[in-house]
Amino acid sequence: MTVEDNFLNKQKFSMLIEETVLNSRLSYMDAIIDVCEKHFIDLEDVRKFVSPAIKDKLEAEARELNYLPKLNSLPFDDI
Repeated sequence: MTVEDNFLNKQKFSMLIEETVLNSRLSYMDAIIDVCEKHFIDLEDVRKFVSPAIKDKLEAEARELNYLPKLNSLPFDDI
């Protein structure tokens, strides 16, 4: 194990989150909390580790749960 293995970066954090979502069937929000608890990371420090891809998935999840306003979409029912 190298010294670099002990340091967390966006890529490693994203991998941990994706693995947790897949293996534990947790939401992205719950997976982030779970990973933070297991790795003793303060939730307030997570912002610097969240990749744009994870951020997009979190935002979509939050919109689905009505934590954020829905985005306007085109009505495809009329087509």
